Amino acid sequence: MDNTYMDLAARLEDSFPDVENEVIMDMRENNEDYAALRGEISDIENKHNFIGRVLNGSGEVHLTEEEHKVLTEYLRLRFNLDDMEREALYFRGHTDAVAYLKKIKAL
Repeated sequence: MDNTYMDLAARLEDSFPDVENEVIMDMRENNEDYAALRGEISDIENKHNFIGRVLNGSGEVHLTEEEHKVLTEYLRLRFNLDDMEREALYFRGHTDAVAYLKKIKAL
């Protein structure tokens, strides 16, 4: 191999954080459902400071029944947000793969 060769898998691995950030920024700016979900999550975080202690703290944490309900809803919304991000990245990968295959004239 000549010195101009660069492993595609390594290039993709190196650039993944940038691609992920680009996809998420695009979703924030152009996907109303995603933006609304982020807003709902942010509202819960701002209204219920115990969530930060549960997720980022250490040691024992005790929750009231109401706090437990709030935390459960918060986690459900976070899982939904994560699902939206993973789906967008999945489809971005397909889009990039097709573009690459066309570039190398495999399609």
